[in-house]
Amino acid sequence: MMSVVPSILVLGLAALVAALLARRRWSPPEMEGERRSAARVLAVAVGVQGIHFAEEAATGFHVRLGGLLDLPGMPLSVFVVFNVTWLVIWVASVPGVRSRRAIAFFAAWFLAIAGAVNGIAHPLLALSAGEYFPGLVSSPLVGAAGVWLWFRLRAATRPKAAQATRRG
Repeated sequence: MMSVVPSILVLGLAALVAALLARRRWSPPEMEGERRSAARVLAVAVGVQGIHFAEEAATGFHVRLGGLLDLPGMPLSVFVVFNVTWLVIWVASVPGVRSRRAIAFFAAWFLAIAGAVNGIAHPLLALSAGEYFPGLVSSPLVGAAGVWLWFRLRAATRPKAAQATRRG
C-alpha cells in the first residue's frame, strides 16, 4: 500500500488548501448568478475529471505511478473506489454550490486545485518516464477545467474578512 503515499501527500495538501479556502471565503446571498456560473463550471469539470479517470484506469495509471517511483502498484480496487467516491461527491456538490453550502465549496475548491495540479503533473510524469504516461491525453483538459473552476469560485466568493467589514 506504499503506492498510495505519493497520492495521499499531494491530494492531502490540495485538500488542506481547499479546506482553508472554504473556511475563509463565503458567497453572499446576492451572488446567486456567480454561484450558478461556478456550479455549471463545476459540472463541466466533473465530466472532464470522469474522462480523465477513465483514461487513467484504462491505461494503468494505478500501476505505472508506483513503478515510476520504485513502489508497488496501487490496487485497482483502491484506485477505482477513491475516484468514483470523489466523482459522486463532486456531482452532489453542484447543487450545494448553488445553495451556498460550505462543504460543497470545499469539494469544488478541491477539484479546482487537483485539476490544475493534474494538468501540470501528467506532462511532467510523461517527461520523467520518457514516453506516454497514463492520463496524459486528458490532463490538459483537466488542468484547464481546474483553472476555469478556480476563477469561477473566486468570482462567486468573497473573503470572510470583507463580510465582517461590511457589518461593522
